[in-house]
Amino acid sequence: MPLPMVLAYHLIWTGYGWWLPNDLRGSTSKFIASDLLAELGAIHYGRKRIQPTRRALLNFFDEAQERLDFPVLTFCDASINAIASGFAKVVTERKYTCYACAVLRDHVHLVIRKHRDTAEEMIAHLQRESHMALREAGLVDFEHPAWGGHGWKVFLDHPDDIRRTNKYVEDNPIPFRMPVQRWGFVKEYDGWPLHAGHSPNSPYVKRMRKQ
Repeated sequence: MPLPMVLAYHLIWTGYGWWLPNDLRGSTSKFIASDLLAELGAIHYGRKRIQPTRRALLNFFDEAQERLDFPVLTFCDASINAIASGFAKVVTERKYTCYACAVLRDHVHLVIRKHRDTAEEMIAHLQRESHMALREAGLVDFEHPAWGGHGWKVFLDHPDDIRRTNKYVEDNPIPFRMPVQRWGFVKEYDGWPLHAGHSPNSPYVKRMRKQ
C-alpha cells in the first residue's frame, strides 16, 4: 500500500529553556550537550506514554533553570510581533504558503503547505530569521538563544487534517488568555489540492481518490 502523500506540515517548537532534551514528558533529542543538565536524567526519545505529574514537571523545571546557560525566554507582546515579522519575511522570500500561525509566550505553531524545502529546512529558516528580528528589536541579547531546539513536525495528508489543524492552531492562544492572532502572511485554506479549478488529474487528487 503506498504511503500517504504529504500535503502540509504542522510545525511546532518552543522558546529557549521550555522543553529540554531530557524533559520528563519525552523529547525528540538524541543527546544532551550539557553535563549539568544530563545529571537530571536520561533522554526518553519521543512522547512518553505515561506523562509526569504537574508537581514532578515543575520540580524538574525549577532544577533545570538553575543549570541553563541563559535565562528561560518568555515572549512578551513586542517579542511576539517581532517573531511574526521574521516569519513573514521567510514566508514571502521563500514563497511558502502558510495556512495558520500562533506565537505563544513559550512556543509557536505553524501550518505550511508542502514545498521544495523540507519541514526541517522550513523550521531552520523560520527560527533563524525570527531570532534575528528579536535581536534587531533589542528584545534578546546577541548571545541569548531564542529557540529551545529543532522542533517537531506532523505530516498532514488530507484536506480534513489541514482544516482540523488550522482550527487547533488558530484557537491555541485562547486557553492562555491571549487573543486570537491574525497575521498578514497567513492565507485562508482553499481546500488545496481539491480546491475549485485544480486539475482532477493532479497526482495529489488521484492518490486521495485511492485512499
